[in-house]
Amino acid sequence: MGELSKGAQRGAAYLDECIARQGQTPEQMVGKLLSQQDADTRRDDEASIARLAGLTAVEYERIRTDEAKRLGVRAAVLDRLVQSERQQCQTADGISFEDAAPWPEAVSGEALLSDIASTIGRFIVCKVETAQAAALWVAMTWFIDMIEVAPLAVIFAPEKRCGKSQLLTLLGKLSRRPMQVSNITPAALYRVIETHHPTLMIDEADSFMRESEELRGILNSGHTRDSAYVLRMVGENMALKQFSTWGAKAIAGIGKLADTLMDRAIALDLRRKMPHEQVERIRHARPELFDNLASRLCRFATDQREAVRRARPPVPAELNDRAQDNWEPLLAIAEVAGGIWPEAARQVAIAVSGGAEESATLGTELLAGIREAFEARRETRLSTRELIGALCEDEEKPWASYSKAGRITPRQLARRLKDYGITSKLLRTGNEVLRGYERGQFEDTFCRYLPAPASVTGEGMAVTEQRMCYKKTSNHAGCNVVTDKTGKPGEGEEEWPF
Repeated sequence: MGELSKGAQRGAAYLDECIARQGQTPEQMVGKLLSQQDADTRRDDEASIARLAGLTAVEYERIRTDEAKRLGVRAAVLDRLVQSERQQCQTADGISFEDAAPWPEAVSGEALLSDIASTIGRFIVCKVETAQAAALWVAMTWFIDMIEVAPLAVIFAPEKRCGKSQLLTLLGKLSRRPMQVSNITPAALYRVIETHHPTLMIDEADSFMRESEELRGILNSGHTRDSAYVLRMVGENMALKQFSTWGAKAIAGIGKLADTLMDRAIALDLRRKMPHEQVERIRHARPELFDNLASRLCRFATDQREAVRRARPPVPAELNDRAQDNWEPLLAIAEVAGGIWPEAARQVAIAVSGGAEESATLGTELLAGIREAFEARRETRLSTRELIGALCEDEEKPWASYSKAGRITPRQLARRLKDYGITSKLLRTGNEVLRGYERGQFEDTFCRYLPAPASVTGEGMAVTEQRMCYKKTSNHAGCNVVTDKTGKPGEGEEEWPF
């Protein structure tokens, strides 16, 4: 070996000097470096195991072989390590989940969705469309890692004893990693989602959610995958941490929730049972009924996950933009399931979410009133005084009692319309000049913020009101049997499509 260069000699001398200052031999220094490397490797391995433990069964199964190779262990050893980590996490906070085992053979998506909707009809008094929408939403929870929009399932009714909690319980028995709660704080919401990735089932929402703007904001944030995060300062050092809010969530309560939540939801409205309407009690159901359906859902999701991810189903034009976003993942699942479901799902989407007026804001209600005023008077321009008079004719509308003094004032009207870029102008009528508005000022705003008049969409409206007539499942049939023993629905009952 040749002599070291001068640079190498200086480097070696400097290293000897450092070792001497540390009071350690070269062997000790090398051992310390190797020990540090081992510690870093252990930390990396522990972080990998923790990450894998947080995955769903389907996610883990997909990557377990590659991860085992990367970590240099057999797949069976990795399985034991991940299971141990999951048990430690569950022991730490007392929360545990039982993942459904996949059905042993391939599953027909059409039959599966039909069986779920029929099962809902056995236990819950609801419209056919509600049962179908609930079946699609349940299936969506199993594809949560394949979709980009996660609509809420909002179960509501005008009064108590309409089956809201029962439907929430039933959905929980079929959903992926369900967690049922009757109250939750904002901090608990994002922490449990970050840690356990559950399908949250929130009951009694009317008792606590309306007063919590923060809770509503967090739920809103979980609507789309890209924005499903909140930032919080945590720990004694107030370190900045990002928490995920992405996941499926069902909410039950009396009355509708805030507009921002309903706008991001599949609305499942219920009604109180009539004396002649008979349903079974969930607690009397055979234990294997829900287990078998959940197992079939797990297998369907495992086999069709990529097909759902690639699906681009046609979305009904009758839905507004947000409703189209909400229904797209459900329509994708229906498209992959095939059979009657692609068309049935589109009809259900129109029936459940096609009413734009249900989510009207005060601003759009004002615009609708102004359009009615112009059309009723067949005028191309109205003074402010005439317009306010027209708005206040209907005492059920808010404008007659909008202010403390009574009817909406010209200043309040002007302030509202300014948000839409509309301002009053001087109008000459004979020898009189008054402040007012021309119809042409509103045309673009009407087109952008209001649904088309009923006369334009009458033909389409007739289509949405059509009902499909099917037979109801026998109460004693197994989960794969979908014909009624009698063949006739009872008086006042709806017929079912399965």
